[in-house]
Amino acid sequence: MNLDLSLGQLLGFVSFALGVSTFYQKDDRKLKVLMLIFNINHLVHYILLGSIMSALAALLSAIRTGTSIYTSSKKVAAFFVVLGLGLGLYLAEEWWTLFPIVGTMIGTLAVFAFQGIQMRLCFIVGACCWLINNIIIGSYGGVMLEVSVLTMNIITIYRLVKIKNKNVAVY
Repeated sequence: MNLDLSLGQLLGFVSFALGVSTFYQKDDRKLKVLMLIFNINHLVHYILLGSIMSALAALLSAIRTGTSIYTSSKKVAAFFVVLGLGLGLYLAEEWWTLFPIVGTMIGTLAVFAFQGIQMRLCFIVGACCWLINNIIIGSYGGVMLEVSVLTMNIITIYRLVKIKNKNVAVY
């Protein structure tokens, strides 16, 4: 197996490490700051891999995350969804290049509009979009990251359902 370990791919592995460590933050502000750094690294990663639409989605995610440090407005979320959709449709050369934009839009809705299991279900759908994108463009670190995100969210949903069922059980 011949792995292309270019600077772009190496930054993908840095994104993997940053992305996974983001999920371990207990403090929301630290989580968002680390996610901002992750998104900026991901932006450069995608530029170096030549995936402009993925880079655009990472840029939108970085701006959204930076904004979310200061506000949790649903109007701001709607702005980012509409902006992402508009730019994505305008710049898309092929239908499959919209996967990262859709993933970013779902992530925006998840963070601003949902909580608990619903939020994590959105994260799963968004991660599937990003996983497909990363497979198509050949981002090794991106594939590893999204498989990890899927696994972590499935386990978390299982634990939340288990806790919910335990609290509902009648003894």
